[in-house]
Amino acid sequence: MDDFPDPYDLDALDGMDHRILSALRAYGRDPRVASAARALSWAGEHGALWLAAGLTGAAVDGARRGAWLRGTALTASAHLVSMGVKRVVRRPRPAHVVPLVRTAGRHSFPSSHATSAAAAAVAYGALGARVIPPLAAAMCLSRLIVGVHYPSDVAAGAALGALTARIGARWMSGGVHD
Repeated sequence: MDDFPDPYDLDALDGMDHRILSALRAYGRDPRVASAARALSWAGEHGALWLAAGLTGAAVDGARRGAWLRGTALTASAHLVSMGVKRVVRRPRPAHVVPLVRTAGRHSFPSSHATSAAAAAVAYGALGARVIPPLAAAMCLSRLIVGVHYPSDVAAGAALGALTARIGARWMSGGVHD
């Protein structure tokens, strides 16, 4: 058990956050990996990729247009909630690694990219969009590779997004009057 930090030792957890980020950021030295991570970061800014995916789903799946639009609203809502949490927590972005991208804001916790990605994975995944969950996982990983979030930021964002979409699942499927 000596290999695992005490879950109540915040310094040990913070150190682990730093070490994991440094290890993953090192993958960004490969130009192909860096390029893919930058592209995902750009596409995920303000949840744009996920909102576009939801609106595309609504446009092509007329039978479930309402569910797609509600899923898109849940994804946007999750993103907005993460931005609010970020303003309250105000954790600075990692300073011990050189980032590969510029960020829209100075605060790191939670990752809004991870929040909207996880919300989309849960919401659109429930509609059968099988490509979304792995793409969302890649988006989350990209935030570490580009060096703009700690792993705990990404994990918290993903949990917040998934929780938001799960809470709204009944509404999304149109079952609010059951």
